[in-house]
Amino acid sequence: MFAILKKEINSFFASPIGYLVIAVFLLLNGLFLWLFKGEFNILDNGFADLSSFFLLAPWILIFLVPAVTMRSFADEKKQGTLELLLTKPISLFKIVLGKYFAALLLIIIAIIPTLLYVFTISKLGMPEGNLDLGSILGSYFGLLFLIAAYTAIGIFSSSVTDNQIVAFIVAVFICFFLYFGFEGLTNYNLFGDSLYIERLGMASHFNSMSRGVLDTRDIVYFLSVTTLFIVFTKVMLKRASK
Repeated sequence: MFAILKKEINSFFASPIGYLVIAVFLLLNGLFLWLFKGEFNILDNGFADLSSFFLLAPWILIFLVPAVTMRSFADEKKQGTLELLLTKPISLFKIVLGKYFAALLLIIIAIIPTLLYVFTISKLGMPEGNLDLGSILGSYFGLLFLIAAYTAIGIFSSSVTDNQIVAFIVAVFICFFLYFGFEGLTNYNLFGDSLYIERLGMASHFNSMSRGVLDTRDIVYFLSVTTLFIVFTKVMLKRASK
């Protein structure tokens, strides 16, 4: 598994992909949070908090994570190297985990520089250092779990096709639906108690963690979604190998 992980990480940074992902994520967040006028601009809001960042990041990641994962297995299929990879003395599950953790690590590396926002907000506070650290810490944990789920969905989408663009579109659609779709359905009151429908979506659990409360139900939800799509990926690859 670690050999696959190392190979994937090296391939990310041997090409512009790794650097581009980090640059795009930081650039988009920086522009919306500090330069562009609007509801996400921290300076315009007049409050020294990072709520704008945690509202914006999940939407940027809906497109950024699939862009990272779309080549994972689709490229292997297109080049005809998947069969060769599957014949190596390593279990199918470890192959999936190797590619999954490589993509996950790249996205986490892109997130790390945003910790500078915490320092900046702390300096802007009145008085200086007036921050809700519990909420910020919970939001970062929520973001990590959200990234883990997005990455698993992206890896799965890459396993169902040999076309990277198709893998990207499928991953974006699934991520969008699981993050916003259930919340959107509650607006139409088609299924009775809207609270239970809303709790099926990622946004509800992410927002819960963003309040600084690490509820085990939210953690179990994200771990379940992540595990489910990793298992789906293994099943798809097992079928492809027959």
